[in-house]
Amino acid sequence: MAARYVLALFCGALLLGLPQAASPERSASAKPQILVFTKTAGFRHDSIPAAIAAVRELGAANGLVVNATEDSDAFTNANLARYDAVVFLMTTGDVLDERQQRAFEGFIRRGGGFVGVHSAADTEYGWTWYGGLVGAYFKCHPQVQRATVRVVNRRHPSTAGFPRTWTRTDEWYNFARNPRPSVHVIATLDETSYSPGPNAMGADHPIAWWHAYQGGRVWYTAGGHTVESYSDPLFRRHVLDGIRYAAGLTPPKVLWVSTALRGRRLHVGLRYRSCRPCAGELRVRGVLRTRLRLADGIGGARTGRLPRGRQTLTVTLTDPKTGVRDSVSRRVLVR
Repeated sequence: MAARYVLALFCGALLLGLPQAASPERSASAKPQILVFTKTAGFRHDSIPAAIAAVRELGAANGLVVNATEDSDAFTNANLARYDAVVFLMTTGDVLDERQQRAFEGFIRRGGGFVGVHSAADTEYGWTWYGGLVGAYFKCHPQVQRATVRVVNRRHPSTAGFPRTWTRTDEWYNFARNPRPSVHVIATLDETSYSPGPNAMGADHPIAWWHAYQGGRVWYTAGGHTVESYSDPLFRRHVLDGIRYAAGLTPPKVLWVSTALRGRRLHVGLRYRSCRPCAGELRVRGVLRTRLRLADGIGGARTGRLPRGRQTLTVTLTDPKTGVRDSVSRRVLVR
């Protein structure tokens, strides 16, 4: 197999101990846990330490517990039960034996999440199940260069609010096959913006995608070859929200707020993008705090009689697991 990885390459670290064993039972209020796996049995990227550091920083800032390892023995049923998602962060080659593969298959089928970054697609060529999981295998790449990414789905959390075109420098993969229609593509490459080499994929060149797979959630991005990728705020956000998606975490987002005054009582309605579960609070500055009623993306609250004059109200949604929150404020005139 090693020759295959060398051939594919010419077509175009940091070792942390295995976390201590723990019971698979976890409190519903426990912080989400992410396992980052960086074992390589082929080419090894110099950016792996920077990538691990970036995921750790993003986790610490967003309420995620991140454990990193290159030890394949992490792939047991009991240990994987601790985690909400597993990140194959620039893995290469055959990194799991058959027993470990079966444990990982069980993790996904029980609803676990998978994130593949860059050469996760250059991993486990002989494991057909894994090929279906990641969506497509790496074939080759041209030299590192600047290219234009077309963001074709700006509703997915990992690309929400991104520019429609995203120009950046990376190592751009050509895949052995187009992953459509097995996956939901969120970004493609504009091959006219760079030199894709003799194995160009053409007008439809997926570069990031998500899909449901045998009970689990999968997210993959082919970016991340360069050290500089992991200090790029937009790429970091792309990876963070890909991890959050795979872990089943939707960050809270207030979409719309309405207010109505009746007898100096304030009636507030809102629509929101759900975190599961969400906690909601309504504040009228210096006057009151009350809990919002929330259900299926719709919420509301009613206050008692408010003092006359201009008041500032703030609606806040909080993900209790991670502490991530979103707030919207409004000014109202109470007569």
